[in-house]
Amino acid sequence: MAAASLRSALSSSSPACALRRLSPAPRAPRFAQPKRFDRVCRFFPASAAAMSTSSGTKEAPANNPGLQAEIDPATKGYFMQQTMFRVKDPKVSLDFYSRVMGMSLLKRLDFPDMKFSLYFLGYEDLSAAPADPVQRTGWTFGQKATIELTHNWGTETDPEFKGYHNGNSDPRGFGHIGVTVDDVYKACERFERLGVEFVKKPDDGKMKGIAFIKDPDGYWIEIFDLNRIGEVTATAS
Repeated sequence: MAAASLRSALSSSSPACALRRLSPAPRAPRFAQPKRFDRVCRFFPASAAAMSTSSGTKEAPANNPGLQAEIDPATKGYFMQQTMFRVKDPKVSLDFYSRVMGMSLLKRLDFPDMKFSLYFLGYEDLSAAPADPVQRTGWTFGQKATIELTHNWGTETDPEFKGYHNGNSDPRGFGHIGVTVDDVYKACERFERLGVEFVKKPDDGKMKGIAFIKDPDGYWIEIFDLNRIGEVTATAS
């Protein structure tokens, strides 16, 4: 989004004098980098956001090039099961996701030969989890929308370890996960009392009624409620 640099080397000639190189054209000024969240929260211009809706809803395949109208029957039964984060210190991360976010530890897997552990967390009823550890693994992998925290042993005590990239600084890639709450304002009041770091509070920026917080490793979590999310995104709908 930064302005492209302008470069030119012009030359002129006349019968009476040799070719002479003129000074390069001045570089166009670089625009100041917007605050990092501005890239997330601002609306696109109407001309860009309003994709062609020549037939049916915005979500119709005709309005979304590349979207298949018919789903391959071979994918029946597929579902989104997990998102993996690498974490520096599982003690700190488990405290955050259980105490602050209210998640439960569904399953822990340890791999001593490769020196790493996996922690699967989610909003499931642990009373339904099998007592047998192998069966519990299968049960865990049958739950939707879990997070998988990966701990490479030793990072928590390594003074040289600088942490992981959260995807929201250059080069940008991964952005965030999202958690639905009963009331975004009440949830954020609680997060503030607990000392949670905010990227965006509910009334910051143009998109009122949603928030972004950080986990201990700096990963972003979007916070929203079902009573407001439709209104928040109405102009984009």
